[in-house]
Amino acid sequence: MNPQVTVESVPFFSDARGWVIEPVSGPLLAGQRNVHVVFSEPGAVRGNHYHERATEILAVVGPALIRVRENDAVRDIPVPVGQSMRFTVPPGIAHAIQNTGSRPMVLMSFSTLPHDRAHPDTVPAMLIEK
Repeated sequence: MNPQVTVESVPFFSDARGWVIEPVSGPLLAGQRNVHVVFSEPGAVRGNHYHERATEILAVVGPALIRVRENDAVRDIPVPVGQSMRFTVPPGIAHAIQNTGSRPMVLMSFSTLPHDRAHPDTVPAMLIEK
């Protein structure tokens, strides 16, 4: 069986000041070599690629649509408003993230490889039309 995307709920803590999540901790954090935070505008699509060597962990605060292609099958995973989910995406699995809300969406991405703009580890794979 080929590897598949792991989907987990991430606790979401909020109060009058705002909200906080802990997207990656403990053993997961130790293996990461790159992290970036993305604010995507309503309707915007990120991803539409796969990684040749890296495993990517995505922490998404909804509302959002995550689309992955596993074993030639496409799977849609909605992230409801007010919820946070973590997706562990093995190498070779195409993935795309779309902001389905009316305000900017927060996406945190962690990778097992350092980012190299001159030699990126990403290969285009259209899953969600922009």
